Amino acid sequence: MTLDSTDLRILLCLQQNGRISNQELAEKVALSPSACLRRLRILEDDGIIRGYRPLLNAERLGIELEALVHVSMRQDEEGWHERFVQQVQGWPEVVSAYIVTGHSNYVLRVQARNLKQFSDFIVNRLNRANGVTDIRSEIILQAIKEGGGVLDLLAARK
Repeated sequence: MTLDSTDLRILLCLQQNGRISNQELAEKVALSPSACLRRLRILEDDGIIRGYRPLLNAERLGIELEALVHVSMRQDEEGWHERFVQQVQGWPEVVSAYIVTGHSNYVLRVQARNLKQFSDFIVNRLNRANGVTDIRSEIILQAIKEGGGVLDLLAARK
């Protein structure tokens, strides 16, 4: 699907406020409500919009620690990647996980209530996962930009 400037405006508005009403969205992008809803459904059906969810304030929920954890694996056993991916799915502390290039195989974004919970996760679960050879953690001190996304790049090309 090729996105036009109206589609991009719809996506930008939704990124800023995912709970905006169709009426208000239509007004912001200069469409009739029915035309706006049609475009929105197409964006959803084509998988460009994958879903809607709230942005939670981790600190208000008692999450005091966030870290990026680089994980290196032994790769000499068949199925090593699949086993690790399956384990990651069961760890609630891991809020996102990426396969990466460079010195490690994966980067995990981990959230914990405190250093004790983080340490417990690293020592008693991640370190004991089959095939893990190296773990390097970087504790995030402060976020300076969050959210954003693809549309930041698309907006810059205008």
